[in-house]
Amino acid sequence: MNTLTSPIKVRPPQPSVAVTAQLAAFVANLQWTDVPAHVRALMPILMVDVFRAAAAGRERAWTQKVTALYQHHTSDKQASLFFSDQAVDVAKAAFVNGVACGSLDWDDSHVAAIIHPGVVIWPAALAMAQLTGANGRELLTAVLAGYETAIRIGMSIQPEHSLRGFQGTPTCGAFGAAAACARLLKLSTEQTRDALGIAATFACGLSQFFVSGSDIKRFHAGKAAANGVEAALLAQAGLTGPHDAIEGVQGFARAFSDRFDPVVCVDHLGSVFHTQLISLKPHAGSVRMQSAIEAAAVLAKQGISMASIASIDVGVHPAMVGKLTANRPVDNQQAQLSTPFAVAMAFALAGQREGPLTLSIDDFEQSMQDERIRDLSARTTCLVDSDVERLTTAEAVPARVTCHLKDGRVHSHFIEHPKGCPRNPITSDEVSQRFQALASPTFGTAACDAWLSQARQIEQLASVAPLFTLRA
Repeated sequence: MNTLTSPIKVRPPQPSVAVTAQLAAFVANLQWTDVPAHVRALMPILMVDVFRAAAAGRERAWTQKVTALYQHHTSDKQASLFFSDQAVDVAKAAFVNGVACGSLDWDDSHVAAIIHPGVVIWPAALAMAQLTGANGRELLTAVLAGYETAIRIGMSIQPEHSLRGFQGTPTCGAFGAAAACARLLKLSTEQTRDALGIAATFACGLSQFFVSGSDIKRFHAGKAAANGVEAALLAQAGLTGPHDAIEGVQGFARAFSDRFDPVVCVDHLGSVFHTQLISLKPHAGSVRMQSAIEAAAVLAKQGISMASIASIDVGVHPAMVGKLTANRPVDNQQAQLSTPFAVAMAFALAGQREGPLTLSIDDFEQSMQDERIRDLSARTTCLVDSDVERLTTAEAVPARVTCHLKDGRVHSHFIEHPKGCPRNPITSDEVSQRFQALASPTFGTAACDAWLSQARQIEQLASVAPLFTLRA
C-alpha cells in the first residue's frame, strides 16, 4: 500500500492528555538551575553553530532578497539582523535571520523528531531577547524550553507527519519559537498556552521541494521563526488560542499526521531533555545522508576512483525513499537532498582533500556543474537496507555504500554513527573552529575570537548585545 496516497486511517481512541496545557506549564516554569549540567553546556554550542550557519548563508541570493524586502519595513526597528548594523521589527528579524542560518541544510537536527529546531528557535528568541532586554541565562532557558517543545511535538507525530507531505522544521518549529518567545515575554502559563494555540494555526510547510526542487525550503525556518514571534506577541496582547490546539480532535496533531502519541509530548517533561540528542552536521545536506557521505569518503580515501566505478548501491532507511533518493537532482536545493548526488560528490572530492571530508554549500553548487558527478549520481541507486533500518535510532541513521567496480570487484563500507551524532559528536572546540573557518575571512580572526569568547560565556551575559557585535 502506498502510504503517501492511501486513505487516512481511522485512529483508535487516544488517551486523554492535556498536551497543550502541560507544555505551556513546562515552558512558563522551567528553571535553568534544574537543567542537567551537560544540557546547559550544550546550549552555547548549539548557538555558535547557528551563527556559523548564518555566516555561511548571509550573502546567499535568497537571504539578500528577504533582507532587501524587510530592511526598509516601516514598523519599529527593534531587533538586529545577524552580522549587520541594520535593524528591523522583531518578527522580520526572526524571518531574515532564520533564512540566513536555516537555508543551507547545514544546521542542527533531531533525528527522531525530523526537525531542525535551532534555525527556527534561536532567530526568534534572539530577536525577542533584544525587545525584552533579556540576559544570557534567560535566553538559554527560553531556547531550551523551545527546543523541548518542538522536539516532543515532532516525536509524537513522526514519521507519518513527513509521509503526509509536511516538513517538521516549520510546522513543529513554530511551536518551539512561540514557546521561547512566550518565556522571554514572561507570559503566564495560560498566556503561553494561548501562544501555543495560535502557533498551531500558523503552522505550515510542505515538502514538495523534495520532488520538484525550488527555493521554498530556504525560507521555511525563517517563516516559522516569525510565526512563533507573532504567536507570542498576539497572546501577550490578549488573543487566545484553543486550550487543546495540539491534541484536540481537530487540533494540529490529528490534522497533520496519521499517528499521534500524546504521551511522548509530556513524558518526563522537565526531567528528561531530548535536546541532548541533537546532531550537528559536517555536510550541508540532510542529517539522514551524513552516514552515506562518510562511508563513500572512506572508500574514496582507500583508493576507489570515480573512473573505476560501474555503479553504486546505497543502503538506506525506508523513510528516506522518495525524499532523499533522487539521483538526477534538478537544482541546487534538490542536490543537497539527494543521497546519490552527495555520495558521488564524496567520491569526487574526498581523495583531493586532506583530513576529514566536509561538503559545503559551495561544493554542492559547483558539483552541479560537474558532468562526472552528475553521471555517477545517475548510476547510484538507494535500496532499503535491513541493517540500516534495524540500527537506526533516535540519534543517528546508518548507511551502507557498496561500489560495483568495472573490473567486477565489489567494495562496501558501513557507517553506524556518523560524525556529528551524539555518540560521535562534533566537539565544542570543533564547533568554534568551524565558525572561525567560515566567519574569519569576512570579519577577521581577532573579531571572531572576541565574539566566541562572549558566546561561550553567554550564561553570564547581562544582555544579548555582545552577540550582535560582528559586522561585515
